[in-house]
Amino acid sequence: MRLMIIGRLEGHISAAGKIAIQRGAKVTHCEDIEQAMGALRNGKGADVAMVDVKQKIDDFVKMLEDERFHLPVVACGIGTDAQTAVRAIKAGAKEYVPLPPDAELIAAILEAVTEESNAMIAGDPAMQDVVKLADKIAPSEATVLITGESGTGKEVMSSYIHRKSKRSDGVFIALNCAAIPDNLLESELFGHEKGAFTGATGRRIGKFEEADGGTLLLDEISEMHPLLQAKLLRALQEREITRVGSNDSVKVNVRIIATSNRNLEESVNKGEFREDLYFRLNVVNIRLPALRERKGDIIALAQFFADKYADQNGVEKKKIAPETSEILRNHTWRGNIRELENTMHRAILMSMEDEIEPAAVHIEGKMAGTAASASAPTQAPSSGGVSGASTANTQQTKPADTASTAQSAAPHSGDQAIIENLVGRSIADVERDMIINTLDHCLGNRTHAANILGISIRTLRNKLNLYKDDGIEVPEAAGNKG
Repeated sequence: MRLMIIGRLEGHISAAGKIAIQRGAKVTHCEDIEQAMGALRNGKGADVAMVDVKQKIDDFVKMLEDERFHLPVVACGIGTDAQTAVRAIKAGAKEYVPLPPDAELIAAILEAVTEESNAMIAGDPAMQDVVKLADKIAPSEATVLITGESGTGKEVMSSYIHRKSKRSDGVFIALNCAAIPDNLLESELFGHEKGAFTGATGRRIGKFEEADGGTLLLDEISEMHPLLQAKLLRALQEREITRVGSNDSVKVNVRIIATSNRNLEESVNKGEFREDLYFRLNVVNIRLPALRERKGDIIALAQFFADKYADQNGVEKKKIAPETSEILRNHTWRGNIRELENTMHRAILMSMEDEIEPAAVHIEGKMAGTAASASAPTQAPSSGGVSGASTANTQQTKPADTASTAQSAAPHSGDQAIIENLVGRSIADVERDMIINTLDHCLGNRTHAANILGISIRTLRNKLNLYKDDGIEVPEAAGNKG
């Protein structure tokens, strides 16, 4: 955990830093937002920033966005003035913390940032075998390729391997290759010098240098352009990088973990992915099973997410009712753990009973064929065996009203209803509804929606921009401008 503290606040914010250090965090203290941005550009990364409300938080958030630093901001101020807190939140802060600091409150903030990456639920035999393999190879320096469908927890497994490795005292840096435009990804990886390109107002350290001595996760590496793949291969072989706009090489000591939701062997055969890079990455391969292949973990994961979002939203924790557990176990979960997480987030907010009841579980895009698999597993539709990418065009056209009504429909009548809803509509209209419904299901999270739909984040953003231009309302992520 890396905490960046920005400002002074009469010494109170330093006290917050001491509390954080006692809780195991590594703390960087900056006088103001300009110094903070300089530290970030020079590789002093952070997982969360605590900022004095007297600083220009809105300017700081804008600079973070412009320079693609994904850093949650927590505002701090003396006292509990409501107007001050509201201004800080409107400026872009995720939370407001009153000072002098409360030790438990500081601990809760740190825990909230690290909680998800530390969660590893693996009670099902299929998952236990995977964890045993991860435990065996974690202490080595071998490059690891983690494969599996979207939403199976590849980043969580990557973090787990890092914590079990000899580099656990170093940093764990994650970079989503699919979320960054091709012309910027090279700079994100290797850094750049001042004036290297338009907008490069100063030197910036890339992820390789930031992760020096630790682990670098290259998430969805299959999305990387072939030209950049060649530069990545050289960095892995030579253990050195060259910043954009520089001729000088920089030695780096980084362990690489890569993930992909695609079959990279097929990508190699199609000429979309370099064969030499594939073999370089695939020293150890860990395949994560789809959620439908580890049904023994579904309820434990569901309860974990229900408790997590109960805490986040300040509502009472609830157990999952037996009949609800049956629904959850029998769903095919095309979006895997990510879909289950979003489902339980909604369920804990909508539940009206002492236990989470079936009516609170709204599974978007659930069609009759999925419900049929619950009552007659041997007759499950063939679409249940693939990721959401290939079936989204039919399953996301119209969300089910409730889980119970979706289950009660017979397979043939459900298929007929879907066909009737499609007749007379253009492909563009169906695609638009599918994308909007999926994004709404993911609570506005663009990356999650793109993974479920099986398209790149860039394609999704282009589609959404077109919809906005046509005056169509697009779901926004909570606390995010999209």
